[in-house]
Amino acid sequence: MLLDFYKYEGAGNDFILLDDRTGNFPLRNHDLIRRLCDRRFGIGADGLILLQSVPACDFNMVYYNADGKESTMCGNGGRCIAAFARKLGIISRQTRFMAADGEHIAEIKTGNLIRLRMSDVSDIESDHDYYYLNTGSPHYVVFAERVKNLDVFREGRMIRNSARFNAEGTNVNFVEDFGEYLLVRTYERGVENETMACGTGVVAAVICSYLKRKSDSLTYVMPVKVPGGHLAVSLVRKDNAFTDIWLEGPATYVFSGQIELK
Repeated sequence: MLLDFYKYEGAGNDFILLDDRTGNFPLRNHDLIRRLCDRRFGIGADGLILLQSVPACDFNMVYYNADGKESTMCGNGGRCIAAFARKLGIISRQTRFMAADGEHIAEIKTGNLIRLRMSDVSDIESDHDYYYLNTGSPHYVVFAERVKNLDVFREGRMIRNSARFNAEGTNVNFVEDFGEYLLVRTYERGVENETMACGTGVVAAVICSYLKRKSDSLTYVMPVKVPGGHLAVSLVRKDNAFTDIWLEGPATYVFSGQIELK
């Protein structure tokens, strides 16, 4: 059997995109998904995303990590599937779609820039040296110095595999605040390594920077630098929650092809 696939990347966070509106993809075959994402024996990607039909929305997004397991929301993947839906002719400039954490809206701007509305965030745990929150996926956030030189694989893996997080896993973000922008590096569960960018992680980092700065502004916009490029987050503080959260950045078509399923 030959499988048609498309490859997209958002700030270096790369995905295999599949048009599964027929519902024929073997969802329970985690080994197959893992092999497709393998960078040596498959297509290679941080994750695999299915575009499926769903009532009342343009499409449904189903996301799998590179380990083959179905996961929670992926911000860069959400922007990439919007670009994919446009390529398929499903949408034009705007879309409303479903994902693991509910409904999302995406807007396609000039060039390959895509703006994605994320879920509201209200429950944030903090201590003197970390924050923990869910922005569609769980994120542990640490502010540090010289993040560019940090061993993210070693430090992130220790936190992700700690007694608290070992069962479900968590993404781990290391953030350096340069005032005009943030530098964010992320260790992602399911990939079990650092990725070039993490959309939900960038959103988590920006929310935590708002709290750490003790900002009293009702609106907040922050550019973010990641190893794979640049992203930006805007949000609104309302009572004890963050709402109207938008993640913006590039979503780029890389290539497409066919692969034989064995």
